[in-house]
Amino acid sequence: MTEQNFLSKPYSYTLEKGQVSWQSPSNIALVKYWGKHGEQLPKNTSISFTLSNCHTQTTLFYEPKTKAGFDFEIYLDGKLEEGFEPKILKFFQRIENYLLFLKEYSFKIETFNSFPHSSGIASSASGMSALALCLMEMERKFNPEISKEYFHQKASFLARLGSGSACRSIEGPLVVWGEHSKVIGSTNLFGITYPLEIHKNFKKYQDTILLVDQGEKQVSSTVGHDLMHNHPFAEERFAQANTNLEKLIPILKSGNLDGFIEIVESEALSLHAMMMTSMPYFILMKPNTLEIINRIWEYRKKTGSKVCFTLDAGANVHVLYPELEKKQVYDFIKKELVAYCQNSKYICDLVGKGAKKVYI
Repeated sequence: MTEQNFLSKPYSYTLEKGQVSWQSPSNIALVKYWGKHGEQLPKNTSISFTLSNCHTQTTLFYEPKTKAGFDFEIYLDGKLEEGFEPKILKFFQRIENYLLFLKEYSFKIETFNSFPHSSGIASSASGMSALALCLMEMERKFNPEISKEYFHQKASFLARLGSGSACRSIEGPLVVWGEHSKVIGSTNLFGITYPLEIHKNFKKYQDTILLVDQGEKQVSSTVGHDLMHNHPFAEERFAQANTNLEKLIPILKSGNLDGFIEIVESEALSLHAMMMTSMPYFILMKPNTLEIINRIWEYRKKTGSKVCFTLDAGANVHVLYPELEKKQVYDFIKKELVAYCQNSKYICDLVGKGAKKVYI
């Protein structure tokens, strides 16, 4: 499959003024994507848990227009957000060849997050995937015959052009993005639902997100990805990620939680090692991030728990644990870890099934 598969065909219908709405989740990568090439293509394969409670709901209002160019407004939680316009404009420019109607309509984009903005949750993943799904809902109105499979593939393809990790937020519970010889159907163009066997140990997996730092990151993910181009350890890192994904396949099948912990924690630390060894170098972890990690290690050693951590490109800690340990680990989090969160804030989440259409 190539980009040509997603070019729009002549429309069968016309649309007047209307609106569509989708809710799309964030996701947390187990094997990390860090480094890209071309137009938002990954240098290595990644796999992520789709989340459930951390999501974005976007409503797209549209009406025909006659003036040239793109025309849109963006509202976050009811407030006009002009600061988001450059990112959406760039997104529209990237996808205009795949959605022929983009310049024919005026858009009002209303978006709401279930989690605090700038809380360190991947709002670009949930936000861009929700917008991509709304645009695909419009395309489905123009071409009702498109299949469900094509709808999801193209939504993921479009979301990727807005934010790479957004392509992993369309479906669930596990999504693979990036071509890998051991995962049939995997591709760099869009995310796919993990097609292999998943042990019951990984069903309803819990993710408590500890908000260590709710401020804006000193280095954006876009800049961080770009620093991988001349990174002295880049090729080794890409190979490590692809190897780790291959190692994860039998682990997910057998339910080996110790093996899962080893790979997931190693991946989190490798991601931040790339940041600390780039030029210029930078550190996104905070002292409280390290304190939480050490507390998790101590608790696991003392109790034999299967709790572990992972990190996104930021200071916040995702505490991962099987549903069977939900009560014990949650008690541990409240007793020993919440004190290291900014304003004692944290979010309880679990693995979800992907995006869903909202009926208005």
